[in-house]
Amino acid sequence: MASPQSTSRTLSRGDTWNFLLFIVAGVAIAAWAVIRSIGNIVAAVGNRDVRVPIEFLDTVAQAPVGPDGAAVPVELTGAVVTAPSLPIASLWALFLGEGLFAATVVTVVVLLLVLCVGILRGHIFSRRHTVLVTSVGVIALVGAFGVPFFHNMVANGALAWLSDRTYDRGLTQQIDLPVLIAIGFVAGLSSTVFAVGDRLQRDTEGLV
Repeated sequence: MASPQSTSRTLSRGDTWNFLLFIVAGVAIAAWAVIRSIGNIVAAVGNRDVRVPIEFLDTVAQAPVGPDGAAVPVELTGAVVTAPSLPIASLWALFLGEGLFAATVVTVVVLLLVLCVGILRGHIFSRRHTVLVTSVGVIALVGAFGVPFFHNMVANGALAWLSDRTYDRGLTQQIDLPVLIAIGFVAGLSSTVFAVGDRLQRDTEGLV
């Protein structure tokens, strides 16, 4: 009778160090995301002089780039405006957007770190790792869609407050479709690779 074969794999020292560096970088990224979101929330919690980055479409502004600082018409694609205050709905959208950003980054990092720990232990392909990779893709898609959605609500509220609802910046695509498509493609490909690898590994072990 054949003896059972271990599913673990031995990593080289270089691979191990690469994964350890990835873990350190992941912790740093998660900490940055939380600190960034907390800072933005604290800056806006008083709802006074809130700085809001806004994208514009077909908007002409004057910029002092001519001779001796003369004003020259330029097409404005993005700017940061300071709103004296935000509508309550927009303020809550800011809080939700920042919370979703931090939650998305932290969750993705934690799941990837769990995956790294599993690989460091010598287990590369498994159903658990397939679920982790798939979850990372889904959560990243939710964040890539949800964060710009809430940011658009904040921008619209700031402009409505500043212009007394008389300014229309037109239709702007806050959600980056190429980014969503790329995330979805990478997530689908990674999930397929891990699922196929797990199946091939189990089939191979069944032959031993």
